[in-house]
Amino acid sequence: MRLVLLGAPGSGKGTQAAKLRDHLQVPHISTGELLRAAVAAGTPLGLQAKAVMAAGNLVSDEIVLGMLEDRFTQPDSRNGFILDGYPRNLAQANALDALLTRIRQPMDLAVQLEVGTELLVERLAGRAQAEGRADDSPDAVRNRLKVYDEQTAPVVDFYRNQGKLAHLDGVGSLDAVFTRIIEAISPHADVG
Repeated sequence: MRLVLLGAPGSGKGTQAAKLRDHLQVPHISTGELLRAAVAAGTPLGLQAKAVMAAGNLVSDEIVLGMLEDRFTQPDSRNGFILDGYPRNLAQANALDALLTRIRQPMDLAVQLEVGTELLVERLAGRAQAEGRADDSPDAVRNRLKVYDEQTAPVVDFYRNQGKLAHLDGVGSLDAVFTRIIEAISPHADVG
């Protein structure tokens, strides 16, 4: 099973992806985590990404796509993966589709988690305080939500037009949202 989780920052993609990883036994691939690991390691890419992420902006498509290609070709991704944080715009969605076609791992389904703006700001403020994340400062949060509205939301139509979209309510207990996701993906794979 190859899934994309869509939703605004703070919508619960990462939390649900971790539960899905355990349930489906496929890796959870978060572009945010890949980039933060590069920042923590102080790699040239990490240093470059650090300034961009701290301002609430997005790292270049070429860098992220290259990192994803390397990750998709690792042995644990052969039976699928859960992608979290990418694609963020239509150009990325098309590039991802081309990459997955080339490596013969086509996307099965995109799951969109819908959460209202006020709850997103509340969630992200709590996460910023708990984790000390510069990319979740109030100004950065506002910028990221604006970028999401302008660039990422149209990706939903990309997957809808392919017949590969499940649009779900992302509000509720972790288990309630997880159950909605499992019910949505069940027709697309044997998810136990």
